[in-house]
Amino acid sequence: MEVKDLFDLSVKQEIIERINKLTVQTQRQWGKMNVSQMLAHVQMPIRIAFGTHRPKGSFLLRLIGPLFKSKLWDEKPYKQSLPTDPTFVMTGAEKDFEKEKAALIELVNNFNETSIQKEQHPVFGKLNKHNWSKATWKHLDHHLRQFGV
Repeated sequence: MEVKDLFDLSVKQEIIERINKLTVQTQRQWGKMNVSQMLAHVQMPIRIAFGTHRPKGSFLLRLIGPLFKSKLWDEKPYKQSLPTDPTFVMTGAEKDFEKEKAALIELVNNFNETSIQKEQHPVFGKLNKHNWSKATWKHLDHHLRQFGV
């Protein structure tokens, strides 16, 4: 799998086109989230990079997270149904599809080297801007594939 750079405008446009293919009726191929919950979920890592979401992460994850951080952007696809930070879990609440879609597209459009405010990830430790870009693309790609786009 080729991991792409979300700072590249053509890559960003491709992600937005994929998001725009989603509808409120789009069904997941695995996992527990519906499409609206997924749109809310994938915003969270971007908000961490922007400095607007600050999860604490458990002590154990903070301890071992740095050992696994290269998995965030390496060429191997994420496994399905990996554990997630509790602040990323969206399955307990209904989400408004159009609101979440618009918010995600705005975040993706605003994702650039100057918008990234955090070098320290709360679980994985220090990430440079290039790491943030690749990890964000990979997370978005993973969940867009989850919904068949």
